Amino acid sequence: MTGSSASNEPAVPTGEGGLVRLRLEVSYDGTDFSGWARQPGRRTVQGELEEALAKQPPGAAVPRSVVVAGRTDAGVHAARQVVHVDVEPYEGQPTSRRLTVDERGLPDLDRMRHRWNRILPPDVRVLDTRVAPDGFDARFSAVRRHYRYQVSDAPWGVDPLRRRDTLAHPRPLDVDALQQASQDLLGLQDFAAYCKHREGATTIRELQRFTWRRVGEYEVHAEVSADAFCHSMVRSLVGALLMVGDGRRDVEWPHRVLDSQVRESAVAPAHGLTLVAIDYPPDAHLATRATQTRALRDTPRA
Repeated sequence: MTGSSASNEPAVPTGEGGLVRLRLEVSYDGTDFSGWARQPGRRTVQGELEEALAKQPPGAAVPRSVVVAGRTDAGVHAARQVVHVDVEPYEGQPTSRRLTVDERGLPDLDRMRHRWNRILPPDVRVLDTRVAPDGFDARFSAVRRHYRYQVSDAPWGVDPLRRRDTLAHPRPLDVDALQQASQDLLGLQDFAAYCKHREGATTIRELQRFTWRRVGEYEVHAEVSADAFCHSMVRSLVGALLMVGDGRRDVEWPHRVLDSQVRESAVAPAHGLTLVAIDYPPDAHLATRATQTRALRDTPRA
């Protein structure tokens, strides 16, 4: 598998000498990974998944790199990450007697999922595999990403059984203050103050949900949703709001930071963050959504 811009192009329909696009849902514990994206000499989720696909391809070949809905940073987890992979179907039956294919030239995908999970390390699981609907693109067809950040403000820190996915915060948190401050950040905004700068990348995002709730005596969850997030945006937002929740900043401070366009907020540690879900439009609108998103991402900045 080789990285290429072609990996973001729609698969040619089966029966025209083209590829078949599969949709995978993947879960992983990000603790021991250097993020999602393949990097030379580093252990990454993409690297592990592509290695499993290479050892047990769901077709005659997998000629392209996988495409992911949302790249996660080192230490960030995912409950339902979405990936697409384009495969070359078999022509006729494969030589292996243990593998039969359907009319599309694909093997049984439930069996392939079982094989991949036998190859993958225990901190990565493929939860679901299916043929993608026409026009589907894991990245560009998505309309919304949902993240959850988990915090413990217990005086003793965090439960040892939750230490890999929950931040131990040393001060008590005021959920009402957190909630008030987060609502001032909703809507279509330029989040440059909360994003790690990347040359040519837009920082304009629509923050659709940012809520805080106490789910136990000492456990607080932040739920954050947007059409897309720029680099480090969720952790920067959470880091700033935690300073409000523990009284170090007033409730108007996060919005003043937003207006300043100057990146100065604290970034919350990665391990408390989990990508929990990706939303897509109805199948009939997948291709249109992908086209619209590509045009938006490719528009030059003034």
